[in-house]
Amino acid sequence: MVAEATETPAERMFAADEASRGLGIALLKQGEGTAVLRMTVTSSMVNGHGIAHGGYVFLLADTAFACACNSHGPVTVAAGADIVFTAPAHEGDVLVARAEERTRYGRSGVCDVTVRRGDEVIAEFRGRSRAVRAAAPRDGAETTGEGAR
Repeated sequence: MVAEATETPAERMFAADEASRGLGIALLKQGEGTAVLRMTVTSSMVNGHGIAHGGYVFLLADTAFACACNSHGPVTVAAGADIVFTAPAHEGDVLVARAEERTRYGRSGVCDVTVRRGDEVIAEFRGRSRAVRAAAPRDGAETTGEGAR
C-alpha cells in the first residue's frame, strides 16, 4: 500500500496493522495525541464464560493508544500498559475506545484509553509510550530491546 501525502503517521501505521484490521477494528477519528476506534465483539472473541475475552478488549485499547501516541510522527512503541476491566462485554456489543495522550516528556509519554459500550465504561487502560530513535525493522530483525508495536 502506498501512503498518501495527506495521511497522518497514525493513519499510515493503522493501515499497515493487519492484526487490528483483521479483527474488524476501525479507526474512526485521529488527531494530535488522540484517537477513537471501534470494534464489534464477534463469536470468536468470546471466552468460556460467555463474555468477551479480555485480550481482545486490551487489543482494542492498545490499538487506540498506538494511534494516539504515534500521531506526532516518531515511531512510538509501548513501554508498558495496565488495564482495569469494569464490566463484561458480550457477543454483538459495539465497543468504542477513546484515547487521549496525557503527557509527553523527552521520548516518553502517558496515554489513557476508555473503552465503552454505549455510555457504559467497559475498561480503563493506561499506556506508557517510548519514541524509538529509528524506525523499527520490517524484516523481523532484533530491535534494541524496546517494546514492539
